[in-house]
Amino acid sequence: MDRRARRREETIREILDLSVEVMAEEGVAALSLAEVARRMGMRTPSLYQYFPSKTAIYDALFGQSARDLNETLHKATAGLDALDRLRIGTLKFVEWTRLNPVRAQLLFWRPVPGFVPSAEAFAPAVDNVTEVRTVLEDAVADGLLHPGAATDEGVALLNTLVAGVVSQQMSNEPEAPVGEGRFERLAPTVLDLFITHYAPHGGGDQP
Repeated sequence: MDRRARRREETIREILDLSVEVMAEEGVAALSLAEVARRMGMRTPSLYQYFPSKTAIYDALFGQSARDLNETLHKATAGLDALDRLRIGTLKFVEWTRLNPVRAQLLFWRPVPGFVPSAEAFAPAVDNVTEVRTVLEDAVADGLLHPGAATDEGVALLNTLVAGVVSQQMSNEPEAPVGEGRFERLAPTVLDLFITHYAPHGGGDQP
């Protein structure tokens, strides 16, 4: 990129980072473009040169956050076997949400009334779900899990269990040091419950 394009990209990143900062202080739905502009040292109308609306900032943050989460998980699980990818990926997911509570709320809850991410911003989130299913399918293929684990119901159960850990931690102990929260420490146990339920022979109440 030329100098002007690089400068624009840097400004966009700064706007998004400051937006997260404001949301952390005031609440995800309480993002103020005027406050972001003030912290940028510019007038509010100048912000519209980069984002036409508050919704556009939410949309950019959604896509950016989903991509960052995917990259974090890929880096942590590269080269591991299926069950280790599942275990390490789950722990990294929980850790990422603790380190990025504002972004996690935007991705996994509905804190902004009426906001729906664009197809482009939502695509990395779809990739994440696809990757989870692939890990489960690999574990089934390796004889490590019952085939039910890789069904829609299995994926939904895993997401529900992990989301429950994250939700409880964020709701009840948001200030606990990362890795030390009493709910997030349950993540390995919750995952063991899932793996036991979908044991390769029997699979809990699966056929």
